[in-house]
Amino acid sequence: MQLVLRDVNQGPYLSKVLAYGLEEAGMDSEQLQQIKAKAVLMSLKLADKFYNKYKMHLLEQASQDVIGVVSLGLMELSHRDLPRALALLQTSDGIVRSFQKGWSLLSSVSRHKQGGKSIYGDVDKGLLEQVSCPPDADEWQGWHAYQTALAEHNRQESIAVLLKQFYAASSYDPLDCLSLEGVLAEAVLYRILFGNAKVRQDMKKRLGQISLDEAWFDVDFIAAQTQATLAELPAPLAETIAQDLGKNFDRALLRTLQFAKSYRELLLQNATPERLERFEHKEGLLGLLGWPLYLVM
Repeated sequence: MQLVLRDVNQGPYLSKVLAYGLEEAGMDSEQLQQIKAKAVLMSLKLADKFYNKYKMHLLEQASQDVIGVVSLGLMELSHRDLPRALALLQTSDGIVRSFQKGWSLLSSVSRHKQGGKSIYGDVDKGLLEQVSCPPDADEWQGWHAYQTALAEHNRQESIAVLLKQFYAASSYDPLDCLSLEGVLAEAVLYRILFGNAKVRQDMKKRLGQISLDEAWFDVDFIAAQTQATLAELPAPLAETIAQDLGKNFDRALLRTLQFAKSYRELLLQNATPERLERFEHKEGLLGLLGWPLYLVM
């Protein structure tokens, strides 16, 4: 394995730490060789597990995987502090611990990936390819790729929790392509209309069976209902979800509630399912935040 030490400010973090050690922290060449030897051994083990260690190009791929994954774990363990990262690398198992941490991070955010079964077990193939890095790369995007995957993972986890907490049918499949805002909005809308009941696929039918309170048609009221709904979740999760919501969330939900009022009037006129569907499409379903998309038969 070759670890190129040059202007590495934008390159893999492992190379950046080693360059810092040689240029500013008094690390000698013997210590560098020890770290490189351990990295080579890890590359051989990785190639033996996932590739073919007897094929040079696959061994080279394994070495790039090690550089990227170690860089990721080293950044996390050291909190991106160069002296701390170097001190960790200089311990007997520092590079191994960094790899294990990086692999664990990738595994944790691969749960909801849709790429199918991965040859890397719990780690998504596409994500590892983004983290993997050749030693002479001018730029390493591995940390950014992980942060992007982490944000998406947290969004998917938040959707799963919302479904479990507020929906009668709580099974979740990422292939459903649900939006976090949409899932929360439907829960808030349903609770406004029918009390604090769990969401079922009956909102459209039940609208004709209830009376609508004019007090509901107020942005401040809807904002209070949104906050009350979030308050039933663990505080860290509620804060994460609140930060993900658009600034016009409550106003968009008010528009949907006003649409529900018109939809209810059609129900009371015994409108046909076809007429109701046309009315929905005329309004633009995608613009109705929280309005359910299922058909009424």
